[in-house]
Amino acid sequence: MFESFFPKPKVFFPSVLLWAGLGILIWYTVGDSVGAALGFALPEPEGEPIVGLSYFYTSSFLWFYVFYTVWSGAFTAFWFFVAPHKWQWWSIVGSAFILFTTYFGVQVSVAINNWRRPFFDQFQQALTGDGSVTSADLYGLMLIFAQIALISMAIFVVTRFFVSHYVFRWRTAMNDFYMERWPRVRHIEGASQRVQEDTMRFASIMEGLGVAFVDAVMTLVAFLPVLWSLSQYVTELPLVGEIPHALFTALIVWAAFGTGLLAIVGIKLPGLEFKNQRVEAAYRKELVYGEDSAERAQPATVVELFENVRKNYFRLYFHYMYFNIARGLYIQADNIYVNILLIPTIVAGKITLGIWQQILTAFGQVSSSFQFLVNSWTTIVELISIYKRLHAFEAVFRGEELPELDRNYLSSQGDGFAQHIADPAPGRGGPGAVQSVEEQTFDDLKK
Repeated sequence: MFESFFPKPKVFFPSVLLWAGLGILIWYTVGDSVGAALGFALPEPEGEPIVGLSYFYTSSFLWFYVFYTVWSGAFTAFWFFVAPHKWQWWSIVGSAFILFTTYFGVQVSVAINNWRRPFFDQFQQALTGDGSVTSADLYGLMLIFAQIALISMAIFVVTRFFVSHYVFRWRTAMNDFYMERWPRVRHIEGASQRVQEDTMRFASIMEGLGVAFVDAVMTLVAFLPVLWSLSQYVTELPLVGEIPHALFTALIVWAAFGTGLLAIVGIKLPGLEFKNQRVEAAYRKELVYGEDSAERAQPATVVELFENVRKNYFRLYFHYMYFNIARGLYIQADNIYVNILLIPTIVAGKITLGIWQQILTAFGQVSSSFQFLVNSWTTIVELISIYKRLHAFEAVFRGEELPELDRNYLSSQGDGFAQHIADPAPGRGGPGAVQSVEEQTFDDLKK
């Protein structure tokens, strides 16, 4: 899955995290001083946030463009030299481009959040009817919003278009990797489904889930400082009272609680989804063989196989029921959580309508990013299921020990079938090859 597209994935991915973490640390500690020494990061206007397109070409933003290009370029050059790979332009350079466009898209959200304060403050003032806010003032701010929105749309379209091609290249790399080994793997039960359907589903899920994950991380990087800054307006929380950076602290605690809760409640789902694919495959195979042989797909066998399907689905329905109850309650509570926190501040008149809107937006962005697992859990479960199947498939043709879940499944199929997985089948494709289902006994298949 990963070796086909990325160079030395067991080393590559930790190096990505290490290099990215180091870059973020440098940027938020000595980044400004380094940029100033190079002629960037000139002092920005203090007080009100920068509103409009000028937000994207401030001196600090220009310095970020240079810093990101140099930092990612050095990482790319290192891997191009140390471990050249057929797909390196897509897997390394393409990944860097996706990270940049995603981060830029998040900064568009920050720019819109900056716009909210002057617009809603003027909106609030206009409602007093004192004539201090004219129609031209509001129209001008709406025009600024439209300009930022157009940039947001352009970045979204470019990112999605590129990601679609990126993910299909990844699927192509997996397909080529497996097909190069087809003489060895074609006798593995379900090989065609693994190569065609699972790689297709893996690519399709990664297209949506991968971008969502990157977007969540980038949103945290961009909005956590914003939320930290806005916490100065909220010094007191209900029941708790006054604490430093109250809004920021309350968000971290709430998000950690929700993520932990849903992870615990949904812990059984990946294994059940994996088993579901197994029982569905067994049922489908028997029906396919019944098309060619009158002796196959007999009523007793079909009833038994479909009963396995039914039992597993009913188990899934039960576990998803209490998972959805927990998730639904948490999401509904999250909708009013921030407003409950702000009641003492609102009653004390410490914030304006514009600042309130900024807090709601920043809190919502950071909260949803922290709750990535909560919001994407069902899709993550499906991806884990696909990963387990492809991992087991690769383990067979690599001659590696199968995962425990697969070993348990094979044991349930009968000793003969498990032996075909464990030992090479003479004349059937070399190490790791297994007999096809046609060569199993009918009794083994029933088991």
